[in-house]
Amino acid sequence: MSRSPRRLPAVAALPCAAALALAGCAAPGGLAAGEPVAPASPQPRPQALWPAWADDSPKAPGAATGTRQAPPAALADAPEVGPGGLAGLKAADVVRADPRMRLFADKGTINAPGRSGLRPPAYLDLTGDGQDELVVAADTETGRTALSVYTARGKRIVPVLFTLGRRMAVESLGRDLLVRTAPDDGSEQAVRYHWDGERMTVVNEERRYNKTLPSPAPDASAPGADGGAGDSR
Repeated sequence: MSRSPRRLPAVAALPCAAALALAGCAAPGGLAAGEPVAPASPQPRPQALWPAWADDSPKAPGAATGTRQAPPAALADAPEVGPGGLAGLKAADVVRADPRMRLFADKGTINAPGRSGLRPPAYLDLTGDGQDELVVAADTETGRTALSVYTARGKRIVPVLFTLGRRMAVESLGRDLLVRTAPDDGSEQAVRYHWDGERMTVVNEERRYNKTLPSPAPDASAPGADGGAGDSR
């Protein structure tokens, strides 16, 4: 006669978690009793620089990219930076000294999309040195926008970012800039710029296509697919 398998006492099958609780010790990789939990750092949220131009945007950047160029040079004919920093200067005077932006200097200031001119200047500390950079955007009659960022080095003004785009909306993300544009191919592009010690460089870029899919063609083999009532015989 074969023996039946020997049954272990129920007490031997206590869950490990209960044993750990009775012993007052932590599970592997966990916290011991009374050990403080490390504080979680809040993540920055995008803040629109010009809310009138902002709309729903993708918040998750894509693959990292980067380029290496010569250090940017100071503007030759720009006004000197005084004790008030870049905020103490007229944005139009800075734009007028920048060869890539000067054609917008006399367009005037606009407060809403739909017209050409300079958007109100924005000031953000993008380099982390405690001093605000100057962010300027100029809209054109064709719906495109030129964006420039300027920083101060002593009394001189240095352009550290220049980019162009269609239907541009700009947001701050911590000390980064998130620039969203709508290229002519029907996509939406989001580019994130970060200070690298010399200029604002691309660290993330994402492009999304929001094209409407065509309606499926009717099945020619289905009864009445040609719009008729079909053969009732």
